[in-house]
Amino acid sequence: MNRSLAAAAVLMALAITPACAPVVEGGPPLALPPGLAETASIGTITLSTGWLRAEDDVGDTFIEEVGEEMRTCAYGTWPLDLRLHIEDLDREGRLTMAVRGRGSHYARGVAELVDPRSGTVVGRYPLEVEVDAGGRMAGIFGDRQMIVAEAFGRALCDAAFARNPRRPGPHNATPN
Repeated sequence: MNRSLAAAAVLMALAITPACAPVVEGGPPLALPPGLAETASIGTITLSTGWLRAEDDVGDTFIEEVGEEMRTCAYGTWPLDLRLHIEDLDREGRLTMAVRGRGSHYARGVAELVDPRSGTVVGRYPLEVEVDAGGRMAGIFGDRQMIVAEAFGRALCDAAFARNPRRPGPHNATPN
């Protein structure tokens, strides 16, 4: 009896494990075809992460902020799904920002654009962003995950659609 329970536990563990796997297929970088880059819009966004030092809402924040950026640069009529896998995430500590008054946030990951009709990956972008954490006040009280997620979305807009649709300013965490 104990062996059957152990076997059942192993099967259950194996069944659950794939849910933690990255949602991206992986592979070499792949640029969107030019016509698709002009007509694409983003539908569903799926996120997976490696073992990150992040607050619990990292997934919600990344999906929300990257989605907002995608709506401003992929505003066509041909829907694509977006799969994100964040491999590394590092936000400047609030104490460090209070003492030094400067720092940066960093994220590295892969974004895949997928045609939902066929499940084919039509664009793949390895991205790495580092963004200024702002001054002392922004570093202490600002939403660090929002800032780095917005920068990640902005990098994807630039890489896939060659657009940074927002002008620099307090509403824009990325300077370019």
